[in-house]
Amino acid sequence: MHHQKRIRDYGVKIGRLEPGHYNAITDIAGVTVGHVTLSDQDMQTGVTAILPHPGNTFKEKLIASSHVINGFGKTMGAIQMQELGVLETPIILTNTLSIGTAADALIQYMLEDNPEIGRSTGTVNPIIGECNDMLLNDVRAQFVKKEHVHEAIHNASPEFEEGSVGAGTGMLCYSLKGGIGSASRRFQLDHGEYTIGVLVLSNFGILSDLMINGRMIGQELKEALLQSLEEKDKGSIMVIVATDLPVSERQLNRIIKRSVAGLSRTGSIITHGSGEIVIGFSTATKIPHDKPSTCLTIPAIHEEDMDTAFRAVGEAVEEAVLNSLVTATHILGRGGNERPAFKDLLKEFNIALS
Repeated sequence: MHHQKRIRDYGVKIGRLEPGHYNAITDIAGVTVGHVTLSDQDMQTGVTAILPHPGNTFKEKLIASSHVINGFGKTMGAIQMQELGVLETPIILTNTLSIGTAADALIQYMLEDNPEIGRSTGTVNPIIGECNDMLLNDVRAQFVKKEHVHEAIHNASPEFEEGSVGAGTGMLCYSLKGGIGSASRRFQLDHGEYTIGVLVLSNFGILSDLMINGRMIGQELKEALLQSLEEKDKGSIMVIVATDLPVSERQLNRIIKRSVAGLSRTGSIITHGSGEIVIGFSTATKIPHDKPSTCLTIPAIHEEDMDTAFRAVGEAVEEAVLNSLVTATHILGRGGNERPAFKDLLKEFNIALS
């Protein structure tokens, strides 16, 4: 996407299943992603918006679920999502101290198209995810404004950039530059072909732990650098999982829990200070906000089909993390702080990945 060199372009193939057309979360029909990047000296942050379908998400909700791998995070809206099992807004990702601004902006966006909210019906549950970009970004300055959230929503497209963009502008991954990454997997079941797509906001990990297909590439890079990068994991990762697979909320929750397998295969040990939070939704069934006169019919796969979905989400998460690393670019940020870009180190030390 956007002619960026991704992990497969380095000769690395992750897993057994094949990716979709974009090898991204937008391989799920109707899903789009938009960014606003704020990058200037001490300002290294931004917004990423994931739109689950092109219609009115409040009127046509999607089956959704969330899962906390490690709860060192400030995600908003996940409690009601877990209770009711539906998504009714776009998903906004940004930095930790901008979640309030992002929520205000998303609420405003939803009110514009839904005059009944807070009048003839209830309120709305905005979904906001965050990671802490304070090393490269002056997070206290709260650069993100409402108009940036609206712009990211309106920028949403099936094709989007990865790496040091949007919410990923100031993020780190495995002690290097991280950010936005995406991947997908297609698979065939008896009743049709389906796709699971993943988008990550990566801001976690210790360099010496980084693995690619079992190779301890992080340890190789650490030895080649002959200098110490701070290796205490203080970050987090947001994992957004989308699928067109017909599932119940319970089944979806079981699928997104397997995200941890993909994280682990890149080397993550899920440290104390790293918040790993997963949000998932399925576009297969739309749940009307207004109560119909008949019972809802919600199709769901048989439990015997779940293993294929488990494999797909693990592979997609693993590749999305690696894409976030290999597409990221060097950023000189707050107070002169910087972290090297993975692709620059590969070139500098003449390291091949295949």
